[in-house]
Order: sequence, then structure tokens, then C-alpha cells
Amino acid sequence: MNKTYDISGSIVVFKNDRDVLERAVTSFLNTALNTHLCIIDNSPTDDLRDICDRKNVEYIFNNNNLGFGAGHNIAIRKMMGITKYSLIFNPDVYFNNGTLEKLFSFMEKNEKLGSVMPRVLYPDGSLQYLCRLLPNPADLLLRKFNVKVLSLCVNLISKYELRFANYTKTMDVPYLSGCFMFVRTDVFEKIGVFDERFFVYFEDVDLSRRIHKLYHTVYYPEAVVYHDYERGSNKNIELFKYLIFSGVKYFNKWGWFFDNERKYVNNEAIRRLNVLEITRRCVK
Repeated sequence: MNKTYDISGSIVVFKNDRDVLERAVTSFLNTALNTHLCIIDNSPTDDLRDICDRKNVEYIFNNNNLGFGAGHNIAIRKMMGITKYSLIFNPDVYFNNGTLEKLFSFMEKNEKLGSVMPRVLYPDGSLQYLCRLLPNPADLLLRKFNVKVLSLCVNLISKYELRFANYTKTMDVPYLSGCFMFVRTDVFEKIGVFDERFFVYFEDVDLSRRIHKLYHTVYYPEAVVYHDYERGSNKNIELFKYLIFSGVKYFNKWGWFFDNERKYVNNEAIRRLNVLEITRRCVK
């Protein structure tokens, strides 16, 4: 493969709904940009192969569940050097024509951006709060168990998800959700790909954090995607176990309650957002 692409996309699937996957594939291909899409299938059978039988789509059947990050790494490594941007997105994400063009143009105009995430909405049009600070153990426990007994708990969750910020404005934040990551491919050559110690969960936090150390990681609300988001770890005991295991690995890697880098990065993010809000009010 010696062709140069504007965007290469990758979707990791595991026994996914056929119609949902087809919607995601169609969304990605609905563009005038030069694109290539890799479907990484971790399922036990290749029943989804026929959905990928179309131009500019490559199907890779692993016959083994490698996990989220390891699956995407197959596509990232394969396309490194022959694509300008890499789009990592979930099979339950879909978007309208022109969305990829907006993200591509935004990145082209801002060379210091390492990754960008659009505004992410539920299918009913309501907002998903996916711009976040770097987590500490308390943030994750409170959010996971949805503790609402004390107003302090609610405030901590709100702060972690940056709900106080203006989600209609562009923001530079340290952690952008892995459901839709639009990344400058050269970034992977400097910071590496997904850490495959994380089977699922926290791999996006880890990658976003490493990108943010060298580049801007930006939320760009002018582009919009839709996400059929379901918190699987709340419904599936196996996914809940993976959440715990990955959380332990993440905090072992970066630090538990004593993480000076996390403190600095989060404080800087909040300071920038406060300055943005003050500026917005002053120009009204």
C-alpha cells in the first residue's frame, strides 16, 4: 500500500450490531476526502465481513479479542506514514456529510493541534460531557457509582467532566473521550500508540494525556457527531472488572493520589477555561 490518504479511520468491533456498524461505515465514507477505513474484528466469527466489502474499506479478522487499544494499533501502525490524520471511533458513532471536512480543515489551520474531538451528542440531540480533566481515583469512583448524596460529590463530578465550561466554544482540555479521536498521525511517531496493557477502559485517558504533553488536545464544537453511548460497565460484570483492572494499571503508571503532573495539567486547563469565560463575558 503506497497511496497517501487524507484520513484513515479505524473501528474495532466485537460481535456488534450489523445495522449500527453499517451506519458508522457509511458515515465515514460519505466524504470527498481521500480516505481509508480499517475494520478490526475481534469477534469469534467473521460474520461482519460482508459489511466491509466496499471500496476503501479493509477488513482485518483477528479471530481473537485483542482489546480496544491493541485492535486500533493494528490500523494505526499499518497506516502510519501514508495518512495525514487518523480517526479512531466507535462502531456506534455516526455523523453527517461535511463533518470530516470540518475537522480536517480545522487541523490543517492549526499545526500545534495533536488531536481534536467534535461535539458529541446523544441521538436525541442532548450533549455528552466528554471533555474531562485527568482523573484521580476519587473522580472515577464517584462517577462510576453515581454518588449524589452530598453536594460536594456532585460538584466533583461536574468539575471532572468540565460541566462548568462553555461547550459551545472551542476548548483545550487534557482528556478527550476515545469514542471519537481525530489525531495527527505524526503524533504517534513521537508519543507512541495505545498502551496495550489496557484491554479496555483508560487507554484513551492514557493516550490523550501523552498527546497533551506535547500538543494541544482540543474540543471543536463546530463539528458534530452522534453517539449511542451506553455505559457497559454498569450492566456487565465482566466489563466492570476490566474497568477496575485498567484503573489500577492507569494509576500505577501515572500515580494515585500524588501525581504532580496531573495537578499542574488540570489547574492549567481550569485556568484557561476561566480566562475564556471571562473574555466571553467582557466582549458581550
